[in-house]
Amino acid sequence: MRRRAGLVLLALAVFFAALSPLLRFYAFPRLVKVPPGQYQEIVLEARPATLLNYGTLQAEQVEKITIVQTLKGNVEESEKIERDAGRDVVVWDALSHVQGPDGKMVSQIPERYVFDAHSQAPVHATGESVDGDPVRRDGIEFKWPFLTEKRDYQYFDAQTRTSAPIHYRGTRTFRGLDVYYFEQTVPWTKVPFPKKMPIPGVDATTLEKQTGTTRWYTTKRMFWVDPVTGAPVNGEEIHKEELRGGTLLGGRDRVTAFEGHVKMRPDYLDHTVGLVKDQRLLVLLITSYLPRGFLVLAVALLALALLLEARARRPAFPARLSVSPTRRPASRAHRPAG
Repeated sequence: MRRRAGLVLLALAVFFAALSPLLRFYAFPRLVKVPPGQYQEIVLEARPATLLNYGTLQAEQVEKITIVQTLKGNVEESEKIERDAGRDVVVWDALSHVQGPDGKMVSQIPERYVFDAHSQAPVHATGESVDGDPVRRDGIEFKWPFLTEKRDYQYFDAQTRTSAPIHYRGTRTFRGLDVYYFEQTVPWTKVPFPKKMPIPGVDATTLEKQTGTTRWYTTKRMFWVDPVTGAPVNGEEIHKEELRGGTLLGGRDRVTAFEGHVKMRPDYLDHTVGLVKDQRLLVLLITSYLPRGFLVLAVALLALALLLEARARRPAFPARLSVSPTRRPASRAHRPAG
């Protein structure tokens, strides 16, 4: 009976020992992915800021500039691309909407970002674009891969339409989470005018050709990234834009179009951190908690199986032999007389 129980325990030990690496190295890369229909909205603010008054073409100090950034999963487009790509694909239709202190639109830039649902690597497909212009991304944008590593990554910049390294700068604690801090500086670069601008009767696509005025941009980009989910829990930018030269500025060499330290609004920061904490638990279950738990369980079952086998093979203790007492011979003195 003990041997049969030991064999059952041994079989269970082998099963859980095999299941441990199977979860981590087979199930995780296939099951954990970004959902195709995800929707997210983030509000960022620069307080105070410098903003160009397009009526007077003078830079003015304002109380705040608000940037509303939305990411919307396009399920229909992702299914179309998946049929050709042969893998799980996510299509994000993103929109960056900038508005002044009066709530009026300053600029609006749409994007379509196509990427692998598991690795977050870009997938090049028709429709990949920034502000209606076709692009070919190299590297990540918006989100880091699951189980982010302590290294530099290529990060795509939507303003310049180019990718450059974003550097790992160490591990930090942010609102109770151990996060990786990344930093990227984009040097002054000539960039296109947004197609949607608050200049009545002006076509942004021909503005540079008609006036000779160019738009330049630089930023210092900072992200605090949860290494388990790859989701940024906080993002900031020290951002500056200028208009340079041409007839639009009336002989001036340059004028500031936008300058400010852009930070996530506190209420959206709280929501993002709470959401990431929930998601990271699910990822840790399949990458750490369950594989380690199954491995410990396998070792315990193996030890119990060996213990039962040892007890089954131990010989029974021999029973004691009872010996009858030997009668002592009668003494000669007491023998009956013949």
